[in-house]
Amino acid sequence: MNPIKSLIGGLAVAVALTSTAFAAGTEVNATSTGLALRGYDPVAYFTLGEPTAGSLDFTSTYEGATYRFVSADHKAQFDASPEAFAPQYGGYCAFGTAMGFKFDGDPEVWKIVDGELFLNLSSAVQVRWEEDLTGLINTADVKWGEIADKTPEELQAQ
Repeated sequence: MNPIKSLIGGLAVAVALTSTAFAAGTEVNATSTGLALRGYDPVAYFTLGEPTAGSLDFTSTYEGATYRFVSADHKAQFDASPEAFAPQYGGYCAFGTAMGFKFDGDPEVWKIVDGELFLNLSSAVQVRWEEDLTGLINTADVKWGEIADKTPEELQAQ
């Protein structure tokens, strides 16, 4: 079997098992409550260098999803330039996006590339993604334009 098809099949199963509702719309991966990044602070990846849970005390809404922050300073940085901190592809898996699908991006499986935050579904998927970072990011950038307004279910049904 083709290894890419096998990986995509495995991703589809993983998504089915760990599916989340997408209340914020189709362009942002958010929980049924509209919470982006499962409540992790998007600014912390850049300033602290690690995934850090945000607080209910510091929140902002961007593209229909709620983001949490560890401090008022992080919230202010995000509010001044949300596109600089929000994860690429709405927080969906970067490798999955390159394949034309929307899989849950795990905020614990991340990488900053050229000043942009990317998430992947799992560590195993991230290893595969890192084998061709530039090529897969370029492919995902193109694919995102085609799939951004579709639901994960619509993409899997094709």
